[in-house]
Amino acid sequence: MFSLYDTMSSSEVALPSVDEKKTIGMYVCGPTVYQRAHIGNARPYIVFAWMKNWLISQGYDVNFVHNITDINDKIYEHTPEGVLSTQHAIDMAKFYNADIASLGLPMPDAMPTVTDTMSQIITFIEQIIAAGHGYVAGEDVYFDVASSADYGKLSGTVDHETLGDGDAAHKKDPRDFALWKSAKPGEDTHWDSPWGKGRPGWHIECSAMAHSELGEAFEIHGGGNDLTFPHHENEVAQSTSVGYAFAKIWAHSGMLTLGGEKMSKSLGNIDPIHAAVERWGAETLLLMFLNSHWHSPVEYSQKTLQAAESRLNTLLEANATVKETEPPADEWAALETVLNKNFNTAEALALLHEWVNKGYKELAAKLLAMFGLGRVASPPQPPADVAAVAQQRLQAKADKDYEQADALRAQVEAAGWLLRDEVDGQVIIPTVQALR
Repeated sequence: MFSLYDTMSSSEVALPSVDEKKTIGMYVCGPTVYQRAHIGNARPYIVFAWMKNWLISQGYDVNFVHNITDINDKIYEHTPEGVLSTQHAIDMAKFYNADIASLGLPMPDAMPTVTDTMSQIITFIEQIIAAGHGYVAGEDVYFDVASSADYGKLSGTVDHETLGDGDAAHKKDPRDFALWKSAKPGEDTHWDSPWGKGRPGWHIECSAMAHSELGEAFEIHGGGNDLTFPHHENEVAQSTSVGYAFAKIWAHSGMLTLGGEKMSKSLGNIDPIHAAVERWGAETLLLMFLNSHWHSPVEYSQKTLQAAESRLNTLLEANATVKETEPPADEWAALETVLNKNFNTAEALALLHEWVNKGYKELAAKLLAMFGLGRVASPPQPPADVAAVAQQRLQAKADKDYEQADALRAQVEAAGWLLRDEVDGQVIIPTVQALR
């Protein structure tokens, strides 16, 4: 049975069995699209795309929802002069979709936007007010934190007076946060509501999108662990205030760090997804993430990326040179043990290396595909010019012109390919360079 570490209970929580509930709802917080997303933003998407693939292999159906926050203060702040904020958000969302698609994993089943969920958001706020957990202050609406008896149960944070948002002069309690914000000067978008023209607060957006796509209760709510408070804490308060069970498991992935600090647009220590893929290749980035537990931080550095690159070259060479053998009948069960217990991808990666080195190619190919590494098992063929030089090198070697053979081998390697001699000829093996 599959289990994950749940932030709410501080323990591993099991999913229902396939017989009990075949379709798993999974909501993973996505980006606020005000500029190009960085590689740290991609980690939650990567982790839960892998998780979806694994759960499907275990017999489940998975509805993977990954939202786009396209209404937010940061979007107004970062929209170039002369461009509508709506158009800027559309442009950045297109970039994000292209960036995550370049990683070679399945796209989410649904990618709702705040703009397209506006009527549901307004209805949700009305329900919160009617339940006695929200109040109108002028043309703004706030969630009444004091009305939520178990506020803080997710994060353990309860009393910090500076963590609410909105106009403190209009709030009952400094901790209260905005459900609806009235239109302000300089904002070029607003929507009609029972409280006047305005836009939603950030936290209600995700509660409403999750409910709209997955209903009142679903299995997994994912995101980076920097969202635990206040964002996810406030989602819990909003959704449970109207009687929704909401998420069974709160799964928070570790941060990507750079020089020991969280990778963050606000700190400026970022590497955009598209730049990282261009520089290192998707497979290298995926292997870097695979080598760490999903709940732990990952250091993004030359050292960790070069180590992932070396791993990838090792896998490519072993896959091309090791002869295929039949695995023991229970070998896949070993993988189920490590992935069904809190999704330990680092141990799965160790098994993958073992399988490739032992020639368990069918099993390895299945696992590689699941993690977006299918080109390791089915690598590209060398381009015609590289194949021609490799053939010339083979002929030079047959003619005992070893100096020429070495020079031709160097040409092949400079193009990103390795040559390994075999009894009946040679094999041409791609390196990381050839996969980029």
